[in-house]
Amino acid sequence: MDDHVSDDRRFERAAAIVRNGGVTPALDSGDLPQQLVISVAEAVVIGLLAQDVRTFIGIFGHGSTDLGEVMRIYEAAGALRTHAVRNEVEAAHAATALRWSTGQKAAVFTSIGPGALQALSGSLAASSDGIGVWHIYADETTEAEGLNMQALPGGEQEQFLKVSALMGDAYSLHTPWALPEAMRRGLNTVDDPHRAGPFFLLLPINVQPQTFSFNLRTLPTAPPPPLGAAADGGRYDEAAKALLGGRRVIVKAGAGSLGASAEIEQLLELADGFLVTTPRATGVLPAHHPRNAGVGGSKGSISGNYAMENGDVLVLIGCRPVCQSDMSRTGYPNVTHVININTDLSSVTHYNHTTALRGDAAETLRLLNTRLEELGAAPAPLDSDWAKENADAMARWRAHATERYKNETLHDEVWGREVLTQPAAIHTVTTWARRNDAVTFFDAGDVQANGFQIVEDDRPGQTITETGASYMGFASSALLATGIADTPFFGVAMTGDGSFTMNPQVLIDGIQHDTHGVVVLLDNRRQGAISSLQRDQYGIDYATNDQVAVDYVAWAGAVSGVQALHGGHSVAELEAALERALEYGGLSLIHVPIYFGDNSLGGMGAFGRWNVGSRVHDTQSIRHRLDI
Repeated sequence: MDDHVSDDRRFERAAAIVRNGGVTPALDSGDLPQQLVISVAEAVVIGLLAQDVRTFIGIFGHGSTDLGEVMRIYEAAGALRTHAVRNEVEAAHAATALRWSTGQKAAVFTSIGPGALQALSGSLAASSDGIGVWHIYADETTEAEGLNMQALPGGEQEQFLKVSALMGDAYSLHTPWALPEAMRRGLNTVDDPHRAGPFFLLLPINVQPQTFSFNLRTLPTAPPPPLGAAADGGRYDEAAKALLGGRRVIVKAGAGSLGASAEIEQLLELADGFLVTTPRATGVLPAHHPRNAGVGGSKGSISGNYAMENGDVLVLIGCRPVCQSDMSRTGYPNVTHVININTDLSSVTHYNHTTALRGDAAETLRLLNTRLEELGAAPAPLDSDWAKENADAMARWRAHATERYKNETLHDEVWGREVLTQPAAIHTVTTWARRNDAVTFFDAGDVQANGFQIVEDDRPGQTITETGASYMGFASSALLATGIADTPFFGVAMTGDGSFTMNPQVLIDGIQHDTHGVVVLLDNRRQGAISSLQRDQYGIDYATNDQVAVDYVAWAGAVSGVQALHGGHSVAELEAALERALEYGGLSLIHVPIYFGDNSLGGMGAFGRWNVGSRVHDTQSIRHRLDI
């Protein structure tokens, strides 16, 4: 090996980066030479470090041995940390959860072929939920010597580039000198301040070890700037007059609203409006705020859906037009005017009869609130007919929920005894988590659907609900973030038996990577969300359960270091198990038998429409009658 790519020289470069606190300071001090002859793989690693990507999660293969050798040396110098896991989907979820819950950047790495396809599948969560994560995949060689083992079949050029580009922005580093452009595109994607996503950097196997003369100053470091307030052009005046002319204002908050809590609260007071949240926006206002009607949509709340059904002016803030969130575009049957605040062009113009304000939510709302005040608006007391109607709907929802929390157990045919219900179990766990400042990750399915109706967050970030892709197995994989994070925290993975068995690797990887948290496994011996939907639509469920009993406590207990616990059959027993998990500090699993059946007290219920199954005709008929 030439001297310029020797292990010693690589170590010296990595050590210089560590000593100076980053790539740019090392270049400024002269400790790290600006012009180097290095391998492509090392240049990629330095490029990621220049963007403060120091955490790598994934699985090595024959397509990534050269990249792995660079990472080995740089980790020995303290420049980065590598976390090898047992499944690429798990790696994608862990990196997504890390960025989502802490802001810490990460890169997923895989080999070529099946591993990359697994990680690509897992990236659906980051893509759907707008979370910035680097994905570094090996790719077939550029020498066209024939089909590469594990490459996609067919023999066409850059097939994996085409596939990955369907999920997000992608770049194949066919030419080493294109690295600055590739890193710039990646930075623009993963650090987009409004709608981030995964970026896929493909490294051909034979390009990784190639050496080239490279100027490290060409590596990008500055993230893209945020947008400011939406341009005026008379739009603020139009929006303000529509709000003042409305009698029943509703404000729907999505993920893009999370930095605008104070401005949303002021808007609600000035317009006598009521807030409806998406699962991503829980905590944007405290759950018990008098103007927070709660979650709305196909699986919404009584109060959130009441506001949606009866509002006449709609303000959307940072919302994607998602089928379940807006009831397949039938959620606002009485709305005649929409005010849409979003940075995304497609989202901000989605509805008809819209005043589109394309810009940052908080800054745009400040100008809109100012215009409302200039037109004479003042904070409204909660004494209008609209306020009284919403207060009544909120009271009915609280009574509905409280009844289910108090009736904590029901007799279950499969378990042959009284067991906890989903509402009682989820309410117990999420209340406990808030009290102990733990972050709760929700998995897909019945647990998720009941969960976002139940959570009572006081601020954003207390619960993380992956509703963008509803990816089964996300929550358990997300727990890895608790130990990988620069500042560890305690996490709770709320998962069902179906979702857990999709990605159970956390039982092993969680110990390896010092996870701090607990998997709460609600076991109703079936795919409960779909069973319920089948029964509701057709009166019977089909192929969504099995007869295989699994001893999850024994399974978890078989892994050295995991504390395996029975959650019992009562709220008191579940709370005791949670306390044991917190005291343990490492990774625990609590198995909780859960009721499934037709008793309405066994779930939170559904109060909206959805364009699926037997409901398609009615839902589409409503949709086609609406103007917006």
